[in-house]
Amino acid sequence: MIICVCRRISDRDIVRHARAGMGFDEIQFELGVATQCGRCEGCARDVVAQCSATSPTAHIKQANHQLENHI
Repeated sequence: MIICVCRRISDRDIVRHARAGMGFDEIQFELGVATQCGRCEGCARDVVAQCSATSPTAHIKQANHQLENHI
């Protein structure tokens, strides 16, 4: 889904950058999201927040699972 119409940035673009460890400000600088009319900022921030809330837990579970397999 397109989040930023002005810059044609999708939720997938934002998710990819957020899962790489970037915060909203870094994503905004890199992609240009919410730098023109600004109407997408709230939605873009929500996408980043959802990734930040779910991604670290997934990485921890995956790391623990890998450790268990090596023991």
